[in-house]
Amino acid sequence: RFAALRYAITAAAAAIGTTAFQPPPALLLPTLRHHEALVRFSSTHDSITTHNNHNDGQYQLEQKTWMFQDKYPIAYEVASAATTDSDEDVIKVPILLLNGFGVGSFHQHRLMRQLLIEQQNQQSEKRYVIYGIDYLGQGKSWPKDPQDGNSADEYQLGYSADMWLDQLASFVQEVVISPATDNDDSTTITASNSIINNKVHLVGNSVGGYLATILTHKHPQLISSLTLLNATPVWGLNLPGWDGKLPAPAVPKAIGRQMFNLIRNEDVIRQYLEAAYVRGEAFDGTFEDGFDGWGCIASNADNENGAATAGRGEPLGAKIRACTEGNGGHAAFASILWSAPASGISFYEALQQVPVDVLLLFGGDDPWCTEAVGKRMHVTLASRRDGAACRFVTLKNVGHCPNHEAPTAVAQVLMPWLDADDSEERRVVPLDSLSQIHEPWGDVVIREVSIEESESLGLVDRVVSSMVG
Repeated sequence: RFAALRYAITAAAAAIGTTAFQPPPALLLPTLRHHEALVRFSSTHDSITTHNNHNDGQYQLEQKTWMFQDKYPIAYEVASAATTDSDEDVIKVPILLLNGFGVGSFHQHRLMRQLLIEQQNQQSEKRYVIYGIDYLGQGKSWPKDPQDGNSADEYQLGYSADMWLDQLASFVQEVVISPATDNDDSTTITASNSIINNKVHLVGNSVGGYLATILTHKHPQLISSLTLLNATPVWGLNLPGWDGKLPAPAVPKAIGRQMFNLIRNEDVIRQYLEAAYVRGEAFDGTFEDGFDGWGCIASNADNENGAATAGRGEPLGAKIRACTEGNGGHAAFASILWSAPASGISFYEALQQVPVDVLLLFGGDDPWCTEAVGKRMHVTLASRRDGAACRFVTLKNVGHCPNHEAPTAVAQVLMPWLDADDSEERRVVPLDSLSQIHEPWGDVVIREVSIEESESLGLVDRVVSSMVG
């Protein structure tokens, strides 16, 4: 059913030249990685273990594990400025970055560091603590002993939107924000006298934007603001005949295995990245990609002509490929293919009802979640009557993953939005004060889209975008 719709949209788009939506290739479906346990986990509900701590004296990144449902070890990371004695009384504000399919929180390292740099550049009075997380069945988050869907830990486990939403809601409440207070005050005083906001700013890319929107609708009391980076308004394929809970029946298992092997082919990954990104240098290893010193030309990247080439910087495609190794990937992928969208509400229904300020920040050259799709979201948000703010900013020369391809530009736009104290301020704070930003691989042009422009969306783009989501 979905495939027929997808091909119909493709044919219509090709025939009439619409820019509204082109369906993504197979790699938009998730790729996966076997979890390699580094420690023995306790069975306590709030168990958190720290594995590594990258600290250059100015910024630090901690790699940790949290137990979801007392059973599943979930990998997450925390980035922050190095603390000093003078930081005891500053306002600490959490941000949660949500990934797209096929990657782990490593895909957020550039944006994590750049947000901390921008916090310093704009002399923010707040201190942001930035979280990244791997969904269960992605990156480093796996059942303890995955056996192709047949282990005790995988029994009746369904990799679905509802399960990931449950994981994210629990993570926000148990790890990210401080314990709930008994009154309506949105802050609480910790033992160290730091003031920690009892809400979190959500920033979601691709399917992370889908999850962030539904999560905000279901748990608005937990969310300070919502930022969507080229959010996908749809979920998976929702194939019939199985509810997605492991172990998989024979036919879904065989189909899932074949498709999983196809999309994790190195050539397929490369082709996807070439379509998703405007500039290959942003993902091919020419530049460093880690939290420490991202954007620097790889140290051994000088060839005989003195030109920069892919050196010791690990290409993004290699990281994605590494996420597909292990004994749980095939079963998890089959489960996701058959899983249903979030129960109870569609993406656009949720978007129209979220009672928080929303920023749409889109790569303007995304071949799938196009500017026209963003305009439809903009119009949907503007129809709300709760007084919440909504803004729409595009980044020219940026594709589907602005958090990774344009971290400097995203941080430049995002920081004043996050720093604003209320909806009234977010409606007017300049978000495109610098119209052009230089990333290591090229320039990015920042432009805000007015609601009048979004409402004037052409008929063809309006019709085709309405067919998705």
